[in-house]
Amino acid sequence: MWINTTRFGRIDVDSADLLNFQSGLPGLEQCREWALLADAENDALGWLQSTTRDDVAIAVVSPRRFVPQYQVRIPRSELTPLRLHDIRQAQLVVVVSKNNKGLTLNLKAPIVINLEDRTGRQVVASGDLSLHQPLDHTLATLKKSA
Repeated sequence: MWINTTRFGRIDVDSADLLNFQSGLPGLEQCREWALLADAENDALGWLQSTTRDDVAIAVVSPRRFVPQYQVRIPRSELTPLRLHDIRQAQLVVVVSKNNKGLTLNLKAPIVINLEDRTGRQVVASGDLSLHQPLDHTLATLKKSA
């Protein structure tokens, strides 16, 4: 399947690799189908690209790569729609944002993906986690890509 994007141009995505977000993402509820793409220049960075809006691509990373002590508690009610039979079926990524101080990670609201079912959902974790965890300033390659 071909999708047009403003960031990556026209790309070919296997329809079996698409992710379905039943409720969309907060603020993007109408975007329910996404492709998870690798960044061509940075293996730490991925992109959730909407298949229905060519202008919507969200930078994501594996949080433990940058915050090794990251521990997340997610209420079961948040995970129920993903139908996870085993937590090892899940992939966890967090959104990378840019503000006037640099790049940050949203550790409070990770995105959980059921790899087997190809479904995803952004959830709100329990506990005191940062919405804007600063990325280490030495991560120059990530800054160039995001």
